[in-house]
Amino acid sequence: MEHGVSKDFEGEARIGRVVKDFLRLSLKPEDFSSPVALQMAISRLYEGMMRMMERGGPQPTYVAEVRFTDDMGNPVVIAVELGPETPPFSRDRVKARIRVELYEE
Repeated sequence: MEHGVSKDFEGEARIGRVVKDFLRLSLKPEDFSSPVALQMAISRLYEGMMRMMERGGPQPTYVAEVRFTDDMGNPVVIAVELGPETPPFSRDRVKARIRVELYEE
């Protein structure tokens, strides 16, 4: 990296198994703004689940929920997909190192 800046952060990660297609199915705060909004959200979730079943059912995968604090003191949470195989860790909570690189192309 010729001209750029990099910064390393330390954090923690929680490893878990999720159904991959469920990652696209989510509720938003506005889905709870009224009974009608909640009903529309439930219908959206139901339609998404039905499409998932039509494609051959749920596909499980492992993810790491990585948490760290940025330089301004803000909590940051990201997800890292680890694939369908069991990760090589003995525990479900591990340390994480996050590198951010800023550069011009």
